[in-house]
Amino acid sequence: MPTIKPISDLRNYGEVLRSVAVGAPVFLTKNGRGRYVVVDIDEYKEYEKVMAWQKLKSELDKGRLSGEENGWIPADAVRTRLEERYRE
Repeated sequence: MPTIKPISDLRNYGEVLRSVAVGAPVFLTKNGRGRYVVVDIDEYKEYEKVMAWQKLKSELDKGRLSGEENGWIPADAVRTRLEERYRE
């Protein structure tokens, strides 16, 4: 069961923070609606890793699809393009 507290409980932030744990974020409401989430730092770091992986996978999928649709570029041509681009 999620922990939901009004944002006004932050006046006693120590109590709110004691409720936070990995897998147990605290949801803060403002005017009765969800507004913020307080999560454990380890859980947030894991979230960042997942988001980075999803972004990388999306870019790799775009590259694969482009290669399948437009033809693949030989490895030597890729190496030459990269060397020219980053020589500056």
